[in-house]
Amino acid sequence: MAQNTATPLVEMRNISISFGGIKAVDHVSVDLHPGEVVGLLGHNGAGKSTLIKCLSGAYHADQGEIFINGEKVDIRSPIDARSHNIETIYQTLALADNLDAASNLFLGRELVTRSGFVDDARMEAETRKIMHRLNPNFQKFNVPVSALSGGQRQSVAIARAVYFNAKILIMDEPTAALGPQETEMVAELIQELKKEGLGIFLIDHDIHSVMKLCDRASVMKNGQLIGTVDVKKVTDEDILGMIILGKPPAQAA
Repeated sequence: MAQNTATPLVEMRNISISFGGIKAVDHVSVDLHPGEVVGLLGHNGAGKSTLIKCLSGAYHADQGEIFINGEKVDIRSPIDARSHNIETIYQTLALADNLDAASNLFLGRELVTRSGFVDDARMEAETRKIMHRLNPNFQKFNVPVSALSGGQRQSVAIARAVYFNAKILIMDEPTAALGPQETEMVAELIQELKKEGLGIFLIDHDIHSVMKLCDRASVMKNGQLIGTVDVKKVTDEDILGMIILGKPPAQAA
């Protein structure tokens, strides 16, 4: 894991946002370093997704500040987020089922030839190149993504983000509804992204998944941050206690 003495890749300070008078996120601070995975846990309605939507540009916080590489930024839309190399991979993956991997990778950002035609050959070559880097076992380049397994679809979504220079990745329950083999594939992808220095915020309900994939875990309850812990220094029960009781474990308090 990256040393915490360095400038964080992302720092969210005292973020608050209300909807209809109810504080969905109440003065929450989290950070993320290069080559690190930080898990965000909590029951439905805990505020974790709302917090991260302030980073992805889906929401704009009422209060608080966001710093990227130590510089204060104002993120008001997903386009703003993307301009700061932040990409979000939602659970739905936002893939066009009838298109192949290359067409999905470049959807809306197609490569064109000098004469202005879509350059299918170059897009496939680029897709093969990045897939070889991230998931060398991926072979199904010429079938619609609807024919791919869950892990392979996840590979396409991740490759799209990385190809367009994501440095900060937000992943929403990346292993939900995947079998053990597929889950392992996604775990390997995440390890590869860490090696490349990306920082990943991982929203998840599954404590075991967080313990396996994350370096640190931030637990939220009722819109507040209960605490952030080093997963190697706590047990599943410690994190469960944070989620249910809203109390940090003794060694992390």
